[in-house]
Amino acid sequence: MSNVVSDNLHKLIKSMSKPEKRYFKVFSSRHIIGDNNNYQILFDAIDKQDIYNEEKILKKFKDEIFINRFSISKNRLYSAILRSLDSFHSNSSVQAQLHRQLHSVEILYQKSLYDQSLKLLHSARKVAEKHEKLTILAEIYNWEKRILEKNNYEEADNGVEIQSMLLADRELSKTLQTYNELWNVKSRIFAQLYSQGKVRSEEELQQLKLILEQVREKMKESSDSTENQYLINHIFSAYHFASGQYEECYPHLQKNLSLLDERAHLFQDEPNIYISVLTNAIYVGMRLGKWQEALQRIEQLNQLPLQLESRWNDDLGIRVFALSKSTELTLYAQSGDFEKGLALIPAIEEGLQRYEEHLSSVRKAHFYFNMSIIYFGMERFKDALRSINKLLNNIEIDKTKDIHCIAQILNLIIHLELGNRDLLPYALRSTQRFLETRNRVYKFETVMLNFINDMVKKRMDKSVGQLFVDLENELTLLKTDHFEKTVFEYFDFLAWAKGKVEGKKYRDALVA
Repeated sequence: MSNVVSDNLHKLIKSMSKPEKRYFKVFSSRHIIGDNNNYQILFDAIDKQDIYNEEKILKKFKDEIFINRFSISKNRLYSAILRSLDSFHSNSSVQAQLHRQLHSVEILYQKSLYDQSLKLLHSARKVAEKHEKLTILAEIYNWEKRILEKNNYEEADNGVEIQSMLLADRELSKTLQTYNELWNVKSRIFAQLYSQGKVRSEEELQQLKLILEQVREKMKESSDSTENQYLINHIFSAYHFASGQYEECYPHLQKNLSLLDERAHLFQDEPNIYISVLTNAIYVGMRLGKWQEALQRIEQLNQLPLQLESRWNDDLGIRVFALSKSTELTLYAQSGDFEKGLALIPAIEEGLQRYEEHLSSVRKAHFYFNMSIIYFGMERFKDALRSINKLLNNIEIDKTKDIHCIAQILNLIIHLELGNRDLLPYALRSTQRFLETRNRVYKFETVMLNFINDMVKKRMDKSVGQLFVDLENELTLLKTDHFEKTVFEYFDFLAWAKGKVEGKKYRDALVA
């Protein structure tokens, strides 16, 4: 048995908003008999702790009866808070309202008030169909069957209704099965994209194509489900994004944005979906040179907290921060608008500190990488090194292989800019081992490692200027290679090399 003290209760209490905490006090006074005072005392004591310290709680309440079985007291308080939150948020979404209605259907059914139960069920069915809540619709179908059974099928209308139920079940099952398979395909593509990055070889491209073929089969099956249509566009946009085919990716993103606008009522409970599609459209639009469009959509993102104020919660706050700030920072890093990027960094650092444990390794890696680029563009190379080291030393490698590998190369360049000649040989060997052990030594990596090696060895047959000229020529060729050009989306290594040849700062070479 584990002796580790659980802080789940503390996390739950600290996650609650002020209105939720006020509601709990009212709820507990009305619904918790006998132990109400103990619950509130314990709730307030835990709420006052920024970091959970059970030893202090036990010491403070050593004379209270509930301390004798403290683990049970904590579990009961935890359950009471969840019941309170369930009541507080009972009408917060269509999903929640429908679940509440189905519970009422069950209560009426158990009281043999079948007509009332059926009437409420029909009302729930209309709402579920309007909002395409398919899993709840399946529960509604099951309740309709139970009510039909209760009088030995006297209302079965000579079997017509039974047959109609079968057809509805088949159609719903088909739609749900299609959704499950599409979700599986989408998730496999994104799992590969997040861990490996964009396609860097023909083998990786073929792996994606094999996954995509399953979607083409599913598209042959007609489905009116909005969610399935969304998933199909989502999958094709992800495939073309991973393949670096932005011209083909963009139309699918635009289709989904139109779908979200046209059927807004279906997504009103899931603003995260809209935020995700919008940020993807910003990034891809940026890669296509649609800067004005991207900036307009950034403004849309920045307005979302105000528009969603009534539905704001911690999860939404995390997602808005992660997606909007990451996309905005990337836009400034890639466009060379480093001053705006620099102005954004304090808000990002605050968000990283606040949401650290809730952010994925991929998201944190992109934040640190682009912060490093912003500092690099401002020629604050020590700050750039600090940011890239946070990525290299603190982010899980195997979950962020692609960006980790590019960060290793950028780290070498930053050391070069800082004139850290003594550290470069060690950093170079470390990078070589890292890339070799993870089979990530593609053409670009080879070119950059050879260049750094030549700079470290100070080749006598070539000047530093000539080494940069050779590097520019090699990178120019790589930027036309379909599988190699992806790396330049992270950082424009060619612009950097060209700037060195022409005696320009990176930011000036990037704009040119």
